[in-house]
Amino acid sequence: MRKYFLFICLCSIIFACTPKDAKVADETTVANKSTSEIDKLLSKYTTFKLEADLSSLSENNRKMIPILIKAGEIMNELFWYESYGDKDEFMAGLKDDETKAFANINYGPWDRINGNKPFVDGVGEKPMGANYYPKDMTKEEFEKSTLENKSGLYNFIRRNEDGSLKSIPYHVQFKDQVAKVSNLLAKAAELADEAGLKKYLTLRSEAMLNDDYQPSDFAWLDMKKNPIDVVIGPIETYEDQLFGYKAAHEAYILIKDMEWSKRLEKYAAFLPELQTGLPVPEAYKKEKPGRDTELNAYDIVYYAGDCNAGSKTIAINLPNDEEVQLKKGTRRLQLKNAMKAKFEKILIPIADELIDPSQRNHIKFDAFFANTMFHEVAHGLGIKNTIDGKGTVRKALKEHASALEEGKADMLGLYMINQLHKKGELDGELNDYIVTFMAGIFRSVRFGASSAHGKANMIRFNFFDEMGAFTRDEKAGTYKVNFGNFQKAMDALSEKILTLQGDGDYDGVASLVADKGIIKTQLQADLDRLSAKGIPVDIIFEQGVKVLGL
Repeated sequence: MRKYFLFICLCSIIFACTPKDAKVADETTVANKSTSEIDKLLSKYTTFKLEADLSSLSENNRKMIPILIKAGEIMNELFWYESYGDKDEFMAGLKDDETKAFANINYGPWDRINGNKPFVDGVGEKPMGANYYPKDMTKEEFEKSTLENKSGLYNFIRRNEDGSLKSIPYHVQFKDQVAKVSNLLAKAAELADEAGLKKYLTLRSEAMLNDDYQPSDFAWLDMKKNPIDVVIGPIETYEDQLFGYKAAHEAYILIKDMEWSKRLEKYAAFLPELQTGLPVPEAYKKEKPGRDTELNAYDIVYYAGDCNAGSKTIAINLPNDEEVQLKKGTRRLQLKNAMKAKFEKILIPIADELIDPSQRNHIKFDAFFANTMFHEVAHGLGIKNTIDGKGTVRKALKEHASALEEGKADMLGLYMINQLHKKGELDGELNDYIVTFMAGIFRSVRFGASSAHGKANMIRFNFFDEMGAFTRDEKAGTYKVNFGNFQKAMDALSEKILTLQGDGDYDGVASLVADKGIIKTQLQADLDRLSAKGIPVDIIFEQGVKVLGL
């Protein structure tokens, strides 16, 4: 029998402490599945050690990293509560190390890369609203409620004794934990050599205590020369699949690659021009992307919380605050070492199995890096507010906003690559980017329907299939890109997504997701071949102070 003590070691960074009032998502008694079943689930992941060259860092910067990691460990606690509830009570009911290891990977009893299917008997289906809302609350009840700031990013919805809904701010729910994080960030700020990083850490420390993150978001965008970077706090809303309103806690700790970052600087300047050239009527591209947009490359040394759950993030586009984006722009962080791991351990084996042999020479790491990078850049293109007064796109499209936004970023990322290649600003053949993108669809669609990225890939695969963007060799079971039709499909889907966003067309997006956000029989059979070949779906990390030699 395979043993997974390595997985326990990797997941031990997730603390057992959770808030006192956390409850198990379902009061039924949990029961473990067989060890062989869990072994099979664990085999979906391959390990990767998060290392980085720290030799160029000052002594103060080296001392800062362990402090930031301690703060990140607390993000694990908070995300466990947001995702599930009481970790202690849940883990106490698990009798084998393998199941505990898989639960740590998923921050709960639901398999994130298999449509949130329960892997522990008796827990029931995962609530669409995770642990952000009462389990028995309906969407209709929430929408009819007059509760102030109910759709805010930084509060839980709970019930009063009389059954009515109430709001609990994060800084109140997590009072003890955020106080610790605030103190740790303040200590890190004292060690910061660079003024921009010191200001950001100071403001982020304060934000932990009052949930006012916008000042620190602006400060984060002002950082230019800091060799260490940290993203920490409640950020993405993917976990809330009921409405897509509530932000989840996470942390990234990163070491900036100055040489690679220098190579990327020039691309941000093209954003205004690319915005005006989008393939939609003027009303859908009237907003101007912020001019302070930055592109940088990093080696990541620590993941925690939301970004560490199930499939791992390899690029970041922040802040998410629409007001900050329009006034100041965003920063795009490319996580080079994690990206390299996924390319070598997952994408190349997938291409060898599913891409036509005549096109496999187009699978390149530089193309994979560029596709991922421009996906993040493309989040800044398009429109953030609906054109007919429905408010932000995020609020108008609710739980479908994240999947559509990820689909937009993929399409407009390709649009950017196409335009910049015509200008002579990108090296290599255009077909390298397209075929590598096609292989990337198979990689991301394996994340399943519970992931916004996976759902976006399903929609795109089915849309492209209908438009003849690729063909499948029935005998060999491989896919070949039809470059002419691929371009047409890209333009058509870009226009459709941008229009749906601008119109705030919730029903139209729901219809698109229902019609095309599915894995059909043939594709599922091909994905099963990848699993049969032992090709992992994603990676888990060996990380922390000891790995870094600190």
